[in-house]
Amino acid sequence: MKVVLDTNVFVASFLNPAGTPRKIIDLWKDGRIVLCLCAEIIEEYIDVLSRFGLESEKELEELLEVFRKKVHIHFVAIDRQLKLVTADPEDDKFVECAMSAQATVVVSGDKHLLDLKRYKSIRMLSPSQFISFLQQQSEN
Repeated sequence: MKVVLDTNVFVASFLNPAGTPRKIIDLWKDGRIVLCLCAEIIEEYIDVLSRFGLESEKELEELLEVFRKKVHIHFVAIDRQLKLVTADPEDDKFVECAMSAQATVVVSGDKHLLDLKRYKSIRMLSPSQFISFLQQQSEN
């Protein structure tokens, strides 16, 4: 399953190793989901992680190496034409990445994205909703 992770989910996986966002990262590392990325999202991930002081952390170095190796990752280019999230236009890149990658889900803790609920065939789910969604998918 192809998935786009909002920055808040990605960063939360570093800040709380026992939380649901970390479980999602583990699913990606184990190859159970494919992380969909574009340059704009990677740039935001690194910027925010650096602001939290994680730029020298071993996990961040490992993460960058995984990005370089393209392990369970689908890279796409976006053209920044989508205008869905008027309250926070920077969130549009996550939906646009999902569209370009033909992803099923955008996982986010951001109210602006979650309020969309769905855009075309792409679901907007919180981390806990995503885990429940995966469980339902595996039962079917």
